[in-house]
Amino acid sequence: MNNNEMKINRSYAFSKAMRLKALEMAKSTGKAGAHLGGGFSSMDIIATLYGGILNYRSDQPDWEGRDRFITSKRHCYLASYSALEQAGMINHEQLMSFHEDGGELAGYPWNPQMGIDFSGGSLGMGLSVGIGMAMAGKRKKLDYKTYVLLGDGECNEGANWEGFMSAAKFQLDNLIVIIDNNHMQFDGREEEIMPMGSFKEKLEAFGFVAVDVNGHSIEDLYQAFLTQHEGKPLAIVASTIKGYGLPSIENKAESHHIMLSEEDYECMMKDIEEGRYDRV
Repeated sequence: MNNNEMKINRSYAFSKAMRLKALEMAKSTGKAGAHLGGGFSSMDIIATLYGGILNYRSDQPDWEGRDRFITSKRHCYLASYSALEQAGMINHEQLMSFHEDGGELAGYPWNPQMGIDFSGGSLGMGLSVGIGMAMAGKRKKLDYKTYVLLGDGECNEGANWEGFMSAAKFQLDNLIVIIDNNHMQFDGREEEIMPMGSFKEKLEAFGFVAVDVNGHSIEDLYQAFLTQHEGKPLAIVASTIKGYGLPSIENKAESHHIMLSEEDYECMMKDIEEGRYDRV
């Protein structure tokens, strides 16, 4: 088995473990509920990053030479926090303090010592922060890369398109943008609210190297992250399903934020444990 195959297998293991932990987190919130839909659509993207792509040190999350990861679509915290635990940057106790009074993980924290480089919350802001980090890396002659995860609905925000223009203008080939293209927003389908057309064609016109990919195939995601893009930023348009891996809420706008009953939780855990979503 070569190094790439090992990283892909590790990423798949991350993804399954992250799904189980994410459900445990969501169940622990009780009647407050949690954002399952967008978290589970981006699970394989984030697992691939932490399992095989990002350069980081588990024992030194704020290491200056680390790759930066900005979750602009911050409603994916179930995936990003469970990834931090799998990566060894936080422990189980910290993970399960999510949404508890006095806990270390609120919905939108900022804590580089825990591997969280951006707080999020207001959509459409993460790309600008990521561009700043990428420009700082260039100026300081540091070779880290900056990865920014956007939601497709979030791309309704005009600030993102100003950011895309800026990233190409400054030739930020240390910037990689991932769009979680699940075609669903808080209040309905993207095509009905604000049709975006082809992200790939738009971003190529804006000066990016852009690729379309199955956002639930870790093999495909991994290869996409290796795409050559010297002199240009890279955009990975990941086709996903909102709530992926949870059949009862897949592809439903109402999965954005829901409360899990005991029956929901047990059925969802069984689907994941049985391995139906282990590999695409």
